[in-house]
Amino acid sequence: MKILYAIQGTGNGHLSRALEIIPILQKKGAVDLLVSGIQGDLKLPYDVKYQLKGLSFIFGKKGGVDIWNTYRKNRLKRLYKEIKSVPVQEYDLVINDFEPVTAWACTMAHKNCFGLSHQSAVLHPLAPKPLKEDWLGLKILKQYAPCSFSFGFHFRAFDDRIFTPVIRSEIRQIQPEKLAHYTVYLPSYSDKKLLKLFSSFPAFRFEIFSKHFKKASTIDNIIIRPVNNQDFVKSLSTCSGVICGAGFETPAEALFLKKKLLVVPMKGQFEQQCNAAMLKTMGVTVLKNLKKKSCHAIEPWLLKDEIIEVDFPDETEKIIDRLIATAQKDLKSPVPPKQIV
Repeated sequence: MKILYAIQGTGNGHLSRALEIIPILQKKGAVDLLVSGIQGDLKLPYDVKYQLKGLSFIFGKKGGVDIWNTYRKNRLKRLYKEIKSVPVQEYDLVINDFEPVTAWACTMAHKNCFGLSHQSAVLHPLAPKPLKEDWLGLKILKQYAPCSFSFGFHFRAFDDRIFTPVIRSEIRQIQPEKLAHYTVYLPSYSDKKLLKLFSSFPAFRFEIFSKHFKKASTIDNIIIRPVNNQDFVKSLSTCSGVICGAGFETPAEALFLKKKLLVVPMKGQFEQQCNAAMLKTMGVTVLKNLKKKSCHAIEPWLLKDEIIEVDFPDETEKIIDRLIATAQKDLKSPVPPKQIV
């Protein structure tokens, strides 16, 4: 069986999950990899056949997406050429982790595309949604990478096609410790903002991971480091708690390691608002933003010692086998693209 596995390359979460999925897929058939998007810091230790620009969202420095830079760095003419360039018809199975080029290539070619992503679970009708309606954010999430049939990952398994997070082996093998520092990863906020905020809690130590710093520096009670997987994993595994955006992989890894967790969802990012809604139902502390009013909740969180128990079993190969079995049933009967229902 010839398989195309298409991965969203913006951020690190999709690539982290791919590290676990690729070796399993390679046992099932001949696998070609496609990665599109920018702003990812993680490099796959595998040959990537198709490396594309895709359609990326650019982080700003005020807690949200930088709309101007997102528009400037995404060119629709180039995107269309990339969509037309991917030979999806040459593959027996196309698996998609929220990757738009392959999803739309399959749509245009009337070929089945099987979603295997967190976003599929976020769109499920039973998944918690933010109280404030965001019809545009929902529409973008639905149309960004449409698939014929989807399996999803979320913080809780609430449907037979929704599974708990894929935790990379590197994290599963850790024996976590509890040292004095707090690990901070908030890439949509400026370093200046974060240094000012966390220096106002001098009794606590923070390790901030930054996309902008090139060399580790110590400033009062804060160590600020460039983003590096080895350093981040070490900090995460030994911290007292994690303060991060409401993405998927970092909160999932923090919960798996039994670290107390505080999340700040990105402004204008519907998926993160949905993640925050789910995490809140589990007892995780959620801040709307890092403005002065919201920041009053940080010190009480620092002082409490509350761990949320989760069960994230290692069942990735079972999920892949089920997806392949589903795909083999449907290979002779293409269906129009739709999201998980």
